[in-house]
Amino acid sequence: MRNIQLKSVLTKDIPSSVVVFLVALPLCMGVAIASDASVVSGLIAGIVGGIVVGLISNSHTSVSGPAAGLTVIVAGAIATLQSFEMFLAAVVIAGIIQLALGLFKLGILAQYVPNAVIKGMLAAIGLILILKQIPHAVGYDANFEGDFSFWQKDNHNTFSELFYMLDFLNFGAVIITLISLALLILWDKPFFKKLPLVSTIPGALVVVILGVVLNLFFQSSIPDFYLSKEHLVNMPNFESPVDFFTSLTHPDFSQLFSNLNVWIVAGQIALVASLESLLSIEATDKLDPENRITSPNRELIAQGSGNILAGLIGGIPVTAVIVRSSANINAGNHSKFSAVLHGTWLLLAVLFLGKYMNYVPYASLAAVLLMVGYKLTKPSLFIEEKAKGWSSLIPFVVTIVAILFTDLLVGVLIGIVTGVIFIMRSNSQNAYSVIREPNRWTFLFNKDIVFTNKATLKKDLLNIKPGTQIVFDTSKIDFMDADVKELLNEFIESTHHSDLEVKVIGDKLKV
Repeated sequence: MRNIQLKSVLTKDIPSSVVVFLVALPLCMGVAIASDASVVSGLIAGIVGGIVVGLISNSHTSVSGPAAGLTVIVAGAIATLQSFEMFLAAVVIAGIIQLALGLFKLGILAQYVPNAVIKGMLAAIGLILILKQIPHAVGYDANFEGDFSFWQKDNHNTFSELFYMLDFLNFGAVIITLISLALLILWDKPFFKKLPLVSTIPGALVVVILGVVLNLFFQSSIPDFYLSKEHLVNMPNFESPVDFFTSLTHPDFSQLFSNLNVWIVAGQIALVASLESLLSIEATDKLDPENRITSPNRELIAQGSGNILAGLIGGIPVTAVIVRSSANINAGNHSKFSAVLHGTWLLLAVLFLGKYMNYVPYASLAAVLLMVGYKLTKPSLFIEEKAKGWSSLIPFVVTIVAILFTDLLVGVLIGIVTGVIFIMRSNSQNAYSVIREPNRWTFLFNKDIVFTNKATLKKDLLNIKPGTQIVFDTSKIDFMDADVKELLNEFIESTHHSDLEVKVIGDKLKV
């Protein structure tokens, strides 16, 4: 057994961790920039999310780190508190709140999100990832990596950017992207995987190295195609590990009991980070080819522990994130060791490799993320939802559109509301049936009946003609909503003064 586990770590988890590391590196820095925080604070969050959350969580596939969904809250909180150190104190408190939520077993709330909404969320993230990476793929790098918002800082939106970028095409970036995509597609082909070493060397690592080599070739041989600094990863370069550790920022708890805003910010972070994490693990569990189940309460404990440590050493908040998690799954990971290792690679890169990581073109990383996006939103996903019927397809599509034009949490809430409406509609149609015979109507209650059935039931009662015998058969149901019971009892009372005859089967109504 130990040999099997060791083989899985060597052949699956280590290669997967490298892919996740390459995806996470620009996203950690991009999310920090969008949050008006330092790049280092984003990298710290990625390290903590990988190592600490990865060790505590029982998810085998989920990866945690700084999330695009928190950028607006973090930027607003830093501006409100007017001190990054005070903001870090709020992050620590948020972590403690998450820890308490997990201990009180409130993680179960995520179980009430319809499957169609979860799948719509995955497809929406895939589409956004593709749309947001196309500009980077052609050399327009004005917006940060990890920008998932519809409206962007350059006053364009997700769609208008695709036209605006045409004025800034860089043929060097286009060449690197096209070659990288071709290689990544080839790397996924079964016949290619049979070649020696291919199955254990991540395609993402190969295309990143290739991108660096191509750009150095452009620099020496085709200067017009060369990608300059603004098109390359811009990672802090510390002279020594000591410089990194001495640069860490620590929280200021001096205003903990005198500044209410600290607690308000902590509550906001705890709520949004917890919701995003719970939604993410629901989604990644559905992507897991081994169908393993993550404990939501343990996940909240893991996220809370991660945020406590992140706040103590200068990191922005962490959550479970779908892009990195899906990259982990697509790369073929076996266990949570890949998430822990990706955090380790981030730490080693910050300590020792900053100078070398800055040779990596964003175009190479865009190719990797384009492939991740495509696998999240394959056409087959839409076909599967359509086959399930309108009650599944419409919440699925509404969730996608809502997330595209708003953000993750707002879009999911809109999707949930849509899903609930269809569930209520389905229940209304199937909760009871009416057998209409000459001078006799039989109401067969097929399952539990609630207030959503009241309108159609009242309409049927109003259509009953004088002289009709009415049978209410409630023998098959365990529960009748008080509103429905009141409506039927009032109707029965009214028949005492008419020529209608009522018979009740079961004990849910009074005759």
